[in-house]
Amino acid sequence: MSTLAHTSLLVRQIAALRAAMAHPTPLKVEEVLIFRNLAGQPMRPMQPPPGVAPRTAAVLLLFYPRDDELWIPLTLRSARLTTHRGEVSLPGGGCDQHDDGPVATALREAWEELAISPDCVEVLGTLTSFYIAPSNNCLTPVVGLNRGQPTIRPDPHEVEAAFSVPLRRLLDPQTVAEEVWELHGQQMRVPFFLLEGHKVWGATALLLSELVVRLRRVGLSV
Repeated sequence: MSTLAHTSLLVRQIAALRAAMAHPTPLKVEEVLIFRNLAGQPMRPMQPPPGVAPRTAAVLLLFYPRDDELWIPLTLRSARLTTHRGEVSLPGGGCDQHDDGPVATALREAWEELAISPDCVEVLGTLTSFYIAPSNNCLTPVVGLNRGQPTIRPDPHEVEAAFSVPLRRLLDPQTVAEEVWELHGQQMRVPFFLLEGHKVWGATALLLSELVVRLRRVGLSV
């Protein structure tokens, strides 16, 4: 049996996460979870329409060690919010004038929404930025590794609830399903992760699936 087989799951996951972020390779739209029309054509624009100036935004995919594996916190957005209310998301939001780029935004938002200290986060890199039409945001996903298990305290004004899932659940193909929904007056095939009874779809599913593809490319599986 190889030495790798004796290595703890946590060590292997951290090594794979670092490798996936250190050597990113371009992805094809067919590889990620994105909603499509009934003919199978992707229906999410990755770039804003001509003449539209989107707001810059960022989210944080924060992994932390717990029970010899990596976990990631997700949030259920408050019903009080104006966009994406009640949806499962990641800590994040729009850049403000004091932020030094999307990484600073993601770290600030994680502190404001979940009380996760930026001093404990090692930033590993960013995933592909993409456009979100309903909120007119150009979103940059930031990937980080927390130095320990954080004490998560959701801000009730922005977050209805917070829950964490193990990385292995994201890597499990059985976690992914697809349904036909009506969106914007059209019938769409909508893929999603089923996590803790929640259907995680849309932008959150897209960016999580990109990370899953990158991890599988460096050899990490369930």
